Order: sequence, then C-alpha cells, then structure tokens
Amino acid sequence: MPETTPSALPLAAAAAPPRRQGMTMGVLALYAAIAIALLLAVSLPFATDYVGADNDDTMRLVMVRDLMAGQGWFDMTQYRLGLDGGTLMHWSRFIDLPIANLIGVFSLFVEQPRAEALALAVWPLMLVVPVLFFMGLAGHRLGGAAAMHATLILTTIFVVALNRFQPGSIDHHNVQLAIIAGIAAMLLDPGLRARDHAVAGALAGFAIAIGAETTPLIGAVCLVVALRWLWLGPAFRAAAAAFGLALAATVTLAFFATVAPSRYTQVTCDSLSYGFYALATFGGAMLFLVASLTSNRAFGGRLAALAIGGAVIAGAVLVIAPGCLANPLDTLDPLLKTFWLSGVIEAQSAVAQFRLEPASIGTYYAPALLALAVCLWRIRRGEAVGGHVTMLALIGVAFAVSLIQIRGAIFSNLLSALPLGFAIADLRRASNAHPRNLGLGLAFAALTLAAVPATWALAGALLPGRSQEQLQAGLAGTAKVRAACTAQSSIAPLANEPAGVVSGPSNLGVQILRYTPHRVLSAPYHRNQGGMLTELHIGLSNPHQAEAFLRGAHVTLVAFCPDDTQTRDLAKAEPEGLYADLLKGRVPDYLGPIAGTENAALQLFRVRPQ
Repeated sequence: MPETTPSALPLAAAAAPPRRQGMTMGVLALYAAIAIALLLAVSLPFATDYVGADNDDTMRLVMVRDLMAGQGWFDMTQYRLGLDGGTLMHWSRFIDLPIANLIGVFSLFVEQPRAEALALAVWPLMLVVPVLFFMGLAGHRLGGAAAMHATLILTTIFVVALNRFQPGSIDHHNVQLAIIAGIAAMLLDPGLRARDHAVAGALAGFAIAIGAETTPLIGAVCLVVALRWLWLGPAFRAAAAAFGLALAATVTLAFFATVAPSRYTQVTCDSLSYGFYALATFGGAMLFLVASLTSNRAFGGRLAALAIGGAVIAGAVLVIAPGCLANPLDTLDPLLKTFWLSGVIEAQSAVAQFRLEPASIGTYYAPALLALAVCLWRIRRGEAVGGHVTMLALIGVAFAVSLIQIRGAIFSNLLSALPLGFAIADLRRASNAHPRNLGLGLAFAALTLAAVPATWALAGALLPGRSQEQLQAGLAGTAKVRAACTAQSSIAPLANEPAGVVSGPSNLGVQILRYTPHRVLSAPYHRNQGGMLTELHIGLSNPHQAEAFLRGAHVTLVAFCPDDTQTRDLAKAEPEGLYADLLKGRVPDYLGPIAGTENAALQLFRVRPQ
C-alpha cells in the first residue's frame, strides 16, 4: 500500500479541490488592461526617447541590431565594445529573438526607426499580461477570489511603479519577473498535479537560460519540490518526477540552442554554460530518478535517497563549477570596484546602501520582511500551511540575495504580494464584518500601505535630509547630465568621424554604440574589464602617460563629459591626471578639439597621429 499520512496534508498547497469562483480570464484581462493603460499614462507624456533609461536597454537594442544585420545566432560577441576583439556578452538570444521579430514585422509597414520604437514599446507591455495572469492565478490558489483581487492590485501597483515594464524597457529582468510569477503559481497548485509541476520545471530551466540573477531562487524552487516529495512520498511522485524531467529537458534544449559548439566545455558563472547546464540537468535527472524509484519507501528511505542525491550534486558542484559558489563581481579589479561598481545601486549590499541612502532601505526590504512575518504567522496558526511554506522559502531566498545585492529585491517584492494580498483580503473581510472595530480597519489600511514598495519610497523621500527639494534637485541634475552628454545631438559630431575607437566614461559607451559606428573602450559591463580599466587609467594618468594608454589601445577619439560623475571622481582622485587637466581647460597637444564641441556639454577630441 502507498504510504499516506494525515500529517502529510499540510505541506500540500491546499487540501481541498481548487476554488475557481471569481478566477476568470475576463478579470485578469481587465487588470492587465488597467496596468498597461497606467503604464502608458505615466510614461509616454514624459518620454524623450523610445529606448529605456537603463544602459542595458540600449545595449540590448545594439545587440538586436547586430543580430538583424547578420551577426551569427551563436556569436554573442559585441565587437564594438572594449579592446581589440570585442567583448563576449553574457546575455541570451532568447530575449533578442522576439524583439528582432517585432522590429521585422513593424518594418514591413513603417521605416526602421519607427519600427524600433513600436517594437520597444510593445515588448515590455506584452509581458505585463503573463505577470498579472500568473500572480492572479497564484493569489487565487493561495487564498481564493478575494486574495486574488488583492494580489492583482498590489501587482498592478508594482508593475506601474517599476520601470522594467515601461515602453522601451527591453532588458531581460521583466521576462525574469514573469517567469518567477509563473513558477510560484505552478507550485501553489492545490491539486499537486504533474502538469503544473512540469510547467514549473520548464520555467525554471528557461530562467537559468536567460540570466544568472535568478539562479539562487531557482535553487530554492528545486529544494521546495524535493522537500515536498520527501514529506508527501507517493502522493507527490508524479509531480516531482515531472518537475525534474522538465527542468533537465528545458536546460538541455536551451544549452544546445544558444551556446556555440566551440564553447560547450567552458564554465562561466554569469550565463548559461557547461557549468549551469551540467548541474541543472544532473539535478533534474537525479530528482526524476529518486522520485520514480524510491517514492514507495518509508520516510527514512526517502530521506536517505534524497541525502545521497544531494551529496552527489554537491560534489558535482565542487568538481564542475566551484567558482560559481562566489559572487562573480568579487573578481573585479579593485579600481573598477572603486570607480564603477560602488556607484551601481543594484549591485550594492544592504549595508552599503544603508550607508549611502538609508531612506531607501524600506523600499527594498520592508515588504519582504512583512511577507515573511505573515508566512510564519500563518504557518503557526495552521492556515494554508503548504502555500505559505512555499512562499516563505521563495521570498526568504530572494530576500537573502537582496541583502547581498539590491537587484534581488525586485523578486522578493513581487512574490511578497502573494502572502500580503491574502492577509489584506482577510483583514478587509474582518473589517467589513465588524465595522465598529476601529483596530481592524486601521490594521487593514496600514498593511495595505505597507505592502506597497512605493509607499516606503515616498516615506523615505520625506525623511529629514532627503526633502522634496533635494530630490527634485538631484533628479533634475541627473536628467540634465543625461540629456547633455548622451543625447543624440551631443554625440552626432562623433558619427561624422571616420570609424575608430572612442575613449570615454562608461555611462556614455552604449549611447555611442547606438548612434555611431565606432568601437568604445568602456561601457558598464563586468566582462569588459580590460576596456574599462584602460579608460580609467587614461583619466587617472598624467597627460604623457595617458597618451601611451591612448595609443596602445588604438584610440582615435576622446569623448569628455565634464558633468559625468565618474569623470569628476577620477579628476578628484588624481589632480595631475588627464581628466583633471581637461576639467581645467588644459588640452595636451596630442588631442585636437572637434570643431563646434569646444564649449559643448560633451567635448570631443581627435587623437592626432604620432
């Protein structure tokens, strides 16, 4: 007889059949339409460009253009970035392909720039639909129709407030958010069906294929499935086996579909490579075999089988990719950490961000902390234990990642909408049932506000030392620098120069790639350490030494933005350096100003022949 015990039931997402009341496609479509309308309303009136404000959005467009111009599918080298030979990027063609196809379709009806603008507007808005669908489904599975509506409201606010879904945002983070929402919805399936867990496994494999940021979260997903199988045994055999098989199959297909044969044996820790492929396939296959062969054993037998499998996988990690246990950015040159990474907000730890901007901490961490507290409270009370154990694990891992790098906060904030939405729905129900109980009403209002990251952002902006005047001045200054130095009109004189190599601050690099045919030494990507370090040494070195660096890197043009933060930091660090001299108006003989840019926001120079 298969082993079944009453104690196993709480780890199921729900003991009862799925509740479908109120879970309609019409409701989800309405929320998606509202979210898209709000995104258009808050972004289009203020848009000055059809590409997103993030450097990654522009670089993605450059990569897509290269693909459409004939660069090989397997060739992810950005030949116009860095030193001679270019820079091998760590992104996925799975994101480039749909954007390129959209541009191709629209180009049948309008000219190329308009086709790009339409494609870049449509792509992020399209992704709103799966995010809201999966979050609505997950909310319904966790707490019913009321929880679904509360979750959808929180998710809509999250999507509108986050710049990753605004027109022009074509980096892969919006796709990752849709995938994580889908995995959560599948794991919360109340019927523990093999079909839903197969979908979760396929989504997990796809997440690994498009970016390494979600790898710790995918590891938590695998652990949740494995532990659920350990507890439930035969009742979860088909689901666990389906998850493991789908994960292994998807990663295998993705690996051979996007990795060049010449790189099959390479191990990289920031992209899909042999390391992630071997470990994910091995782990998925191990789960499939363990679930298929040992599910009918007693708990102790299943524990032993899982322990052996886990030990084998841990050993494989140490053999195949031991370096991937550390943060890939830890290997950066100290100079890059000082003058580049320290200014990248998403790469900061919680401690570093608290020192830099304590008022922003609530935005990144408060909703997840509240969600974790709600999950623990629900588990202690025995309410929807399985679902809340699952959410506790996922949010907990995402929160832990965000403590190391803030970029993980977008995933913890998204997932927090599920337990918080359920709790808000319960408080609203209780408040309506007892209208004279002021405490319930206040608790409902307080939790609703606290569940929204934007609330904490607003509260932080009003704290002493960060008044609205200071915020407005900072935003205006940032916008001014961006418009002055990265605008097409400022970079246009470069486009008229013969194709060559440009040295300039990293924040200008992607815009120069977009608007000109030149190669640039520096753009903010950790795989381009050689080019970025060369540009830093050029700025820090005295004019004579800087000339040697310029000629050694075959630089033909220098782009100098006096208002660039990194440029000013370099000039301050080395008052006798080239950038300090240029700020003082002292131009060495080997640099010839390009006519018309001598007093411009972006000053351009030709490197005279030796």
